[in-house]
Amino acid sequence: MESMLQFNQITRTLPGNPARPLFSGLSGEARLSDTISFTGPSGTGKSTLLRILALLESPDEGRLILNGRPAREWDARQWRMKLSYVSQQPFMLSGTVEDNLRAASALHRTPFDRELASRLMASLGMAETDWRKNAQRLSGGEKQRVSLVRTLLLRPEMLLLDEITASLDDTSTEAVERLLRSFHEAEGTGFIWITHDLEQAGRVAGRSWVLAEGRITEGEYACP
Repeated sequence: MESMLQFNQITRTLPGNPARPLFSGLSGEARLSDTISFTGPSGTGKSTLLRILALLESPDEGRLILNGRPAREWDARQWRMKLSYVSQQPFMLSGTVEDNLRAASALHRTPFDRELASRLMASLGMAETDWRKNAQRLSGGEKQRVSLVRTLLLRPEMLLLDEITASLDDTSTEAVERLLRSFHEAEGTGFIWITHDLEQAGRVAGRSWVLAEGRITEGEYACP
């Protein structure tokens, strides 16, 4: 049976204003092998929902179910090994590039695959990066790509991607899209990818979620 994520009647209110929901009663489901673009106007709560799906934030109401088991029955670390979140604002730990590449493996107690790490870095145009370099001295785009590689090294079943190419140039964006397509083809890794680039959404995804007016629909989002 395929791995399945479901969320039922998810409600989240605005911080400091419990009377006003950011969204209310959101429900949906996805196979973890699905490739889903997630679009909609700014401020509708896409990033918040993605963080809820990653168990990084809690809903005010509703429940999450993975493979038939409610989120409360899961160890959060095990959940995040299956559903791995990559932020729009990458966070680099203190230390070197290699320290950062090893971080997720150390946290989740999985072996560090240096060969795979090297291959992924090369695929994103970072073959010449000195792994001994202080990660804080990387450019924003380099940090974003290292963050993605760090997550892929866990071989998650699904990636939760929050506008991960928004700060990248066209060449790096194409490299990220190409890598995620190949990872999906080789390992079945799916994703839910927040993007405001509708052309990108059409290129990368097999399904489309649109969050607007407090509800999720499957379809196309027309830019206002």
